[in-house]
Amino acid sequence: MVSHHAQEEPSLFDAAAESGGPMVDDPARPLADRLRPRSLSEVVGQDHLLATDAPLGRMVEAGRLSSIILWGPPGCGKTTIARLLAERAGLVFEQISATFSGVADLRKVFDAAGRRRQIGQGTMLFVDEIHRFNRAQQDSFLPFVEDGTVVLVGATTENPSFELNGALLSRCQVMVLRRLDEEALGELLARAEALTGRALPLTPEARPALLAMADGDGRYLLSMVEQIQGLPAGAGPVGAGELTDVVASRAPLYDKSSEEHYNLISALHKSMRGSDPDAALYWLARMLTGGEDPLYVARRLVRFASEDVGMADPGALQIALAAWQAYERLGSPEGELAIAQAVVHLATAPKSVAIYRGYGRAVRLARRTGSLMPPAHILNAPTRLMKELGYGEGYEYDPDAEDGFSGADYLPQGVEREPLYEPTGNGHERRIRERLEYWQALRAERRA
Repeated sequence: MVSHHAQEEPSLFDAAAESGGPMVDDPARPLADRLRPRSLSEVVGQDHLLATDAPLGRMVEAGRLSSIILWGPPGCGKTTIARLLAERAGLVFEQISATFSGVADLRKVFDAAGRRRQIGQGTMLFVDEIHRFNRAQQDSFLPFVEDGTVVLVGATTENPSFELNGALLSRCQVMVLRRLDEEALGELLARAEALTGRALPLTPEARPALLAMADGDGRYLLSMVEQIQGLPAGAGPVGAGELTDVVASRAPLYDKSSEEHYNLISALHKSMRGSDPDAALYWLARMLTGGEDPLYVARRLVRFASEDVGMADPGALQIALAAWQAYERLGSPEGELAIAQAVVHLATAPKSVAIYRGYGRAVRLARRTGSLMPPAHILNAPTRLMKELGYGEGYEYDPDAEDGFSGADYLPQGVEREPLYEPTGNGHERRIRERLEYWQALRAERRA
């Protein structure tokens, strides 16, 4: 699929250029297209590349573009930046997608670029998802990039070190775009409200929640904005808890069995949690004699071992898994005794929901922070590009550190540390709690 800038339907750039003034908004067009920046200064979240003293900013000021690879997550502005660079440099913008294009499409682009070059007109070739081209197709770019027939701008969401030929990489500068942070997404949201002339019907708590749901993707944010703007007139403000109902559909729950099935498994679960092995055995017998699938019970025991016992008795999970395996090998009725043994072990084990609650906190933290990169010092750097980007720099090998503990931070930059796993004083977790407290003291001492 080949897109020629001169032959496209009027775009933001064309409309502004033809009118000589502000572009007239067309509500029929998608919001992301209506808000597409008309100059590099309007691009949000990428100042580290576009500022006057940044790599792309310096290229623009010098009036000479070199071939580049734009590496970044979806919705961060790769296509927009490429279009604006072509406009500033006075290049004809040719766009192809590696998903839909082949050798014939590339040949047409290179032939057209060659003819333009003869009359002094340059061409920018923008290749979306360039990583999807195979190595032979990537090699076909090389002579045309080397002799200046095209300025290549490739866009990819994948690590160029692994997805692009070394020969192609050596002829292009890799520019790493960042996921849009809360400030950049907030700016997009403000622009959308200004363009449409009305504020989104959101509670104060729902606005940051909406930005978090966008997960750094400006295009997805604007898509959600359109969905919210499509609510019936007069509808009350949408709260944070209602956002998922408005912007995404949920799969309906399906109850494939009777209420009795769930009542009995609940009784078994709560009897084990309450450390009552007699009641637990009774409810187990009620279920199995009633025709319940023993493997269903075995699966629930494995869940219970992690959710309700956890690290208070680390061996509980092995016992539950062994009971499942024993039943699979023996069948009924012999294998049912192994399940009964696991029920008694779980009912009499010390209890802790620290793992369950800690994982829940971790999930909520992960949803709030989106897809932030791990800190660079704990990333492997098998390629030169990754080393140049600082991957692995400053990593401390804990086994070689004093007390086998370096005290380094392993959370993403900008994520404030908060306790997720908080061990109880029950069973084995008492020792774990003491160890974590000791490490926390060491961490504080070494950062002082």
